[in-house]
Amino acid sequence: MNYFVYILRCADDSLYTGITTDLKRRVEEHNGLADGGAKYTAARRPVVMVYFKKCADRSEAGKKEWRIKKLKRPAKELLINEQ
Repeated sequence: MNYFVYILRCADDSLYTGITTDLKRRVEEHNGLADGGAKYTAARRPVVMVYFKKCADRSEAGKKEWRIKKLKRPAKELLINEQ
């Protein structure tokens, strides 16, 4: 199974980072089109996926997610713009 780490840009221009096995489904969930979105994004809709990276497994995805979440905003924007 493929895992992805992703970054969403919310309507208030904040960034949300997460992991998933299905990018399309997860964006639909975050936008309220399906059950299962995060509380954080529910109040900041619509969201747009601005970055994703395929990972070998859940462990790798979780580690990349943790590293991205630790970055300051300018570093996250750089990561997004480099994709």
